[in-house]
Amino acid sequence: MNEKELKMILEEGEGYKIEFKESLSGIDKEMVSFANSSGGRIFLGITDDSKIKGFAASNRLKSQIQDIASNCRPKVQIAFEKFENILIITVREGSDKPYECSEGFFKRLGPNSQKMTRNEIVDLFKSEGKIRFDELMEPGFNYPGDYDKNKLTEFIELGGLSKTAGSERILLSLNVSTRQRGNLHFNNSGILFFAKNPQSFIPWSVFTVVLFKDKQGTDVIDRKEVKGSLFEIVEGVMNFTRMYTKVAYRFTGKPQREEIYEYPFEAVREAVINSVMHKDYFEHGHNNILKFFPDKISIENIWRKPRHFILGRTVFRRNQVIADLFSRIHFGEKLGSGMQRIKEICKKDHSPLPKINFTETHFYITFGQNREYLNMAKAEESISTTPQVTPQVTPQVTLSGLEKQILEEIIKNPRISRNQIANRLKIGSDTIKEYIKRLRKKNILRRKGKTSGGWWKIKR
Repeated sequence: MNEKELKMILEEGEGYKIEFKESLSGIDKEMVSFANSSGGRIFLGITDDSKIKGFAASNRLKSQIQDIASNCRPKVQIAFEKFENILIITVREGSDKPYECSEGFFKRLGPNSQKMTRNEIVDLFKSEGKIRFDELMEPGFNYPGDYDKNKLTEFIELGGLSKTAGSERILLSLNVSTRQRGNLHFNNSGILFFAKNPQSFIPWSVFTVVLFKDKQGTDVIDRKEVKGSLFEIVEGVMNFTRMYTKVAYRFTGKPQREEIYEYPFEAVREAVINSVMHKDYFEHGHNNILKFFPDKISIENIWRKPRHFILGRTVFRRNQVIADLFSRIHFGEKLGSGMQRIKEICKKDHSPLPKINFTETHFYITFGQNREYLNMAKAEESISTTPQVTPQVTPQVTLSGLEKQILEEIIKNPRISRNQIANRLKIGSDTIKEYIKRLRKKNILRRKGKTSGGWWKIKR
């Protein structure tokens, strides 16, 4: 501290990190408010209107102030500095929030220390990880009535776990349940993995997937709400992604053709796992969303940004039990290395690295198209517009998963109708109409005969 700095502080007055006090009255409130916020300094010996009165700073006084800080719950960390006849108390931002004094919980709001409401205290507990959604017990869950033993069996098989122990012992060892008065009670992670209908207890755990016709995201072709347990949701989202991802075939002369996919499936899968693993399940108003555009895939995750978060360096596990369950079935790891694995997969797949953005409440990751796929797609377009093609040469073709499924249904029954295809694939008829139009435009599919009694012909 020097005269120039003190003059500037006096001119600016009290603020978010500056408090003036004439006495020790209410100093514990200022301490916990700074500790619950971003830290700050208390200037003893200055009035509220920035007039210097001075304060006799003896060792006894410092000891008294230190005792006040120690009596806060938990103890507030402070340091002293003396400048002329002013005692400056520096309060560090707390690493074990929330902090409480004898009058309650306080936080800094502009130049004032404000008592926190019940909801603000709860939110602070959540943001600091003192309350974890996946560890909270759900009193409305009935065991065994709401429990699905088949999901536990599938989980055991996916993880290669021992089947010798009974189901109840396995559930207890997975930390998804506890035994109270002889009865088994499930927490939210147990419900999200092993309930017959998880969404009846946690309806906001669904994952929305949307296919857009245009790059602006205004014309929707297909939309679904993927439900089930969390590992079923991951597979459901990936099935949707595979269905609409195009693939280019490279014919090398070998019996097995080479397939080049539009997007790196394993990287997208890792991002989907991360999104359900680190979702802020306290937020009820929004679902996680996968948006499939003509030129990119974007995943939007509802989260609560960790304190001092640095992308690629901060390791955090918002839902520790959920993260542990996923790691047991080899869906991601607990060490927080998901983003690094995504980048490595993209590099290996010759795909561009994903673009990542985040706010305090949302996390976005966007995947671009595979460069090799784009080159092959351009080559196919060039071949299709060339007047003469040697009959013996099979041109490269690009098909989406849904286009392949449609062609497979037509191969089984060339006289099948669009509505019948839609019913068999459990997809809207408008979506089937759009994709048949694409196949016809690619000169792969043709309609023969009259509308009512016609049939489909696969040209190549």
